[in-house]
Amino acid sequence: MAAKIKINTVSKDLDIKSKDIIALLEKFEGKAKSSMSSLEGNELDIVFEHFTQLHSVESFSFLEEKAAQRTNEQPENMAETDGKEITDEDISIKVERAARYVDTRTDSVDLEKFDTEKIEELVSEDILEATNKKQKIKKGSRNKPEKNVDSHDKRPEKKEKKEPSVIQIPDEISVGEFATRMGVAPADVVKKLMLIGVMASISQNIDFDIAELIATEFNFVVEKEIIVTEEDILFNDVEDKEEDLIERAPVVVVMGHVDHGKTSLLDAIRSAHVASGEAGGITQHIGAYRARVNDRDITFLDTPGHEAFTAMRARGAQATDIAILVVAADDGIMPQTVEAINHAKAANVNVIVAINKIDKDGANPDRVMQELTEYGLVPEVWGGDIVCVPVSAKMNQNIDQLLEMVLLTADLKELKANPNRMAKGIVIESRLDKGRGPIATILVQNGTLKSGDIVVAGTSVGRVRAMMDETGRKVKTAGPSIPVEILGLSEVPEGGDIFHAVEDERRARAVVEARKQKIKDERVKTTQIVSLDALFEQIKDGEIKDLNIIVKADVQGSVEAVRQSLEKLSNEEVRVKVIHGGVGTVNESDIMLASASNAIIVGFNVRPDAATMESAQRKDVEIRLYRVIYHAIEEIEAAMKGMLEPQFKEVVLGHAEVRQTFKVSGVGTIAGAYVLDGKITRNSEVRVVRDGIVIHEGVLSSLKRFKDDAKEVATGYECGVGVERFNDIKDGDVFESFVMEEVAR
Repeated sequence: MAAKIKINTVSKDLDIKSKDIIALLEKFEGKAKSSMSSLEGNELDIVFEHFTQLHSVESFSFLEEKAAQRTNEQPENMAETDGKEITDEDISIKVERAARYVDTRTDSVDLEKFDTEKIEELVSEDILEATNKKQKIKKGSRNKPEKNVDSHDKRPEKKEKKEPSVIQIPDEISVGEFATRMGVAPADVVKKLMLIGVMASISQNIDFDIAELIATEFNFVVEKEIIVTEEDILFNDVEDKEEDLIERAPVVVVMGHVDHGKTSLLDAIRSAHVASGEAGGITQHIGAYRARVNDRDITFLDTPGHEAFTAMRARGAQATDIAILVVAADDGIMPQTVEAINHAKAANVNVIVAINKIDKDGANPDRVMQELTEYGLVPEVWGGDIVCVPVSAKMNQNIDQLLEMVLLTADLKELKANPNRMAKGIVIESRLDKGRGPIATILVQNGTLKSGDIVVAGTSVGRVRAMMDETGRKVKTAGPSIPVEILGLSEVPEGGDIFHAVEDERRARAVVEARKQKIKDERVKTTQIVSLDALFEQIKDGEIKDLNIIVKADVQGSVEAVRQSLEKLSNEEVRVKVIHGGVGTVNESDIMLASASNAIIVGFNVRPDAATMESAQRKDVEIRLYRVIYHAIEEIEAAMKGMLEPQFKEVVLGHAEVRQTFKVSGVGTIAGAYVLDGKITRNSEVRVVRDGIVIHEGVLSSLKRFKDDAKEVATGYECGVGVERFNDIKDGDVFESFVMEEVAR
C-alpha cells in the first residue's frame, strides 16, 4: 500500500502551521481538511511546490522514515518486487529525497538556461530516470507506463546558442540611448553598471569602453559609430591621392631682432624679384607677396614680427614652411633673436639664418654661428643642419644665394598640393573697410579659389565678390601658396582662421551659426588652464604631459640657472620644459608665446607693467614672480606633488612714478612721486622698479602730502616718499606698493 502522510507531520518538517497547508489545499483542491487528514500524492506535490519555494528545508523526517520502511520491506534488487506495484508516490518520494534542491533567491527557476550535459554529470542516472518518468506521469500518462522508452532520448535537447547582435556606439552615449539601441530596459542597464562600480543615471553619459563591456552582458557586439558632422559633409576634407599632387611654392616668414635688418632684407628681395604694381609702380601691401627666383615662386608673409606668427599658431594654424632668421653680424644674438628662435622651434618650421650687415665694420659671422650653437642651432659648415648665409641687404649682396637656399630647403621638404579641388587655406590678416566692407588677406594652401566661390572662415561666410593679388590687380583664380585679398565676407574673420571654399551656401550658413553658438557656450564654461595651484590634479588626470615654462630674469646667469634647475624636476608623469628664457621684464611677446604653448611664466627680479598683467589675465596666462631661485624650484616641485599650500598672497596696492629727487641731510634721498594707479599706503612694503627690473625691496620710511604725514595717497596725487636704507632713487623709477595677505590653508 501507498504510504499515508498526515498534514501535521508535514507542517512540523516544513516549520509552518497546519492551517496554512489546509488553506492552500482548499484553494487548489476545494476539499475541507483537518490537521490529522492524510495527503494524497498530488496533494503532497502541491504542498511541496508551494512551501519549498518559500522556505529552505534541511531534511524531511517523515520521508526518511517511510523510505527506511520501504527499504526494509523490499529486496535490494528493485526488479525483484514479488509482484508488488511500485507506485507513482514511491517514485516521487525517492526523487524528492535524493534530488530536491530549492533556490529561494528568485520566484522561479528557468532550467532551460542550464547546460543539460552538466546536469547529467552532477545527478545520478537512476534519479534522472525517475524524474523523467514522473514528468511523463504528470502529463497524463499516469497509469499507462510507456514501453521500450530510452530515458536518454527524452532528455531536454541542448539549446542552440544565439548569435550576438551588432550595435554601433559613438565615443560617448547616454545610458537611456544605449538601452534603446539594445532594446532593453534602462533600469537593467543601470543595474549592470552598478555591478561594475559605475554609478550612472539614465541621462548620464558613459564612454565606449564601458558600453562595450555592458553590451556583452546582453549578448551584443559593439562597433565604433563614426559620426559625420555638418562640417564633415560641407568641407569634404578627404586626403589627396599621390598622383593628384603637384609641387607648390614654399611659404616663408622673416623674423629677428629689431634693427637687425628684417625690413631692409624684405625690401631688397621685393625690389629685385617682385613685379611693380599698376598704381605708379607702387606695390600694394596686403601682408604677403610672391618673389620669382629661377622661374620658381617663393611666398613671403610680411607679418609684423613673431608676435603675429605666434598668434596664428595659437589659433591652431600652421601657415609657414620656412623661417628666415635675420641676425646682424656686428650685434650677434639679441633677446628678440632668442624669442624668434624659440617661436620657430615651437612651430616646428625649418630655420635658415641670414647673417646680415656683413658689409659693416666689426662684422663677425663666425661669432654669430658660435652663439647660434648655444641655442641648439648648429650651422651646416660645423656639421649641423642649419643653413647660414652671410648677406648684406643694404649692398644687395648674396640675396640670390639666400633665396636659392630657401628653394633647396623646400625641395627637401617636398612641398605638394592638389590644385584641382575646392580651396582651403588660412587667413593672414583682415580689416574693415568703410567703403568695401570686410576685407581678408588669405593664403591658399590647397585647391584653387575662384571668384564667386562661397567661403567659410571662422564665424564668417560669404561669396567671393572680388580677388586682388599683392600688386592690386584683380584675379579670377588663386592656387596653392598664392596670397590674395578677398571681398564679400559677412564679417571680419580673425588672423589664423582656417577658410574653406564650399558648394552648399545654406549648409555653410548653418555651420557658421553652430560655430557662433559653440563659442557662446564655451565662454560660459570655465576654461581649464595651466596653473600651479591646479597642477597636481591636472597631472593626476593625465591632462598634462609637458609642463611648459617661460623664464624671464634680470641677468642671463639667473635664466640659465633656473632653466637647468627646473628641467631637473621632470619625472615619469610630467616633463618640465623651459621653452623660452630671456633677460628683461615680462612683455606682451612672452604672454602670446605662453598662451600659444599653454605655459607658465616664471620671473626673477622682474616686474611686468600694468598693460602686460592685464593682457596675461585676459589670456589666462599665469605669471609667478620670485626674488629667490630656490623658492621657485620648491614651489613648482611641491605643486607637482600636490603639496602646494601657499600661506600668503601678494596684493599690489598701486604704483607711483618718481618725478624728482631731493637730498635731505640726516635723512637721505626723498622722492617726489606721482601716483599712477591704485594707492600708496604708509604701512605697505615697496619695490623700486627701474626699466622693469626690481633694484630694491623694502619698506617705506616716510609718506607725505606736502609737509604733512599721510596714511595713504590715492591715484592722481603727488607725494613725498622715503625708503628705509635705500637712497639710490632716480627720476623715472616706479614705486610698487604691496601687502602680503594671509591665505587660509
